[in-house]
Amino acid sequence: MKMSRIAAAGAVAASAVLVLSAPAFAHVSVSPEGAAAKGGYATVNFKVPNEMDDASTNKLEVSFPADHPLASVMTQPVAGWTAKVTKSKLDKPLEIHGEKIDEAVTKVTWTADGKGGIEPGTFQKFPVSMGQLPEDADELVFKAVQTYDNKEVVRWIEPQQKGQEEPEHPAPVLPLTAASDDHHGGAADDTEADAEDGKNENAAADAESSDSSDTTARVLGIVGIVVGAAGVAFGVLAGRHRVNG
Repeated sequence: MKMSRIAAAGAVAASAVLVLSAPAFAHVSVSPEGAAAKGGYATVNFKVPNEMDDASTNKLEVSFPADHPLASVMTQPVAGWTAKVTKSKLDKPLEIHGEKIDEAVTKVTWTADGKGGIEPGTFQKFPVSMGQLPEDADELVFKAVQTYDNKEVVRWIEPQQKGQEEPEHPAPVLPLTAASDDHHGGAADDTEADAEDGKNENAAADAESSDSSDTTARVLGIVGIVVGAAGVAFGVLAGRHRVNG
């Protein structure tokens, strides 16, 4: 009897350890490729895991923050998915690069084509280029809604409160880093770097062409001198031949 109680207690303790050590469910998150600097542009990935064993995720809706509207949002094609970008009029127009913008993206929806989607035990990333990021915020909060092909919906919309435990369904949060000097980031930096490389290559080609032209001119000059000298020598020899003859 005593041994049975000890065995039962051991089983309960083991179960408790398993429960406490079990990993928390993964959730929809957002992370930048590189840095997401204030006032700049960035490419971010919305990562969506499948938490079910018998259903696939076939739809993702991401709502963009209304308190910090983003005028420029571009999606990268994802095989097997169709993206739809929704824009809305702004109550207060934005001024970006000296131009007034009166609408901004409020939602991006990805829908799986056919019967595809994110299968059990897998995840999918959805890349987005966005900007101009706000200069007066330390983070951006995106609310996401994940739909499965069995009609179940999971809403990742709960804000994270400072000093408190993470909520059951936290909203994706994008931290913003200190503003860079040129207020550009991600794809913008790559474009500028490519342009600079192109200028350097053109300059090198011009220099090479100039050097080639100079070399050709020198060669032609030397050939002319040699030909002229040969002509003079031939004339002298011919004159001598006539005198001797």
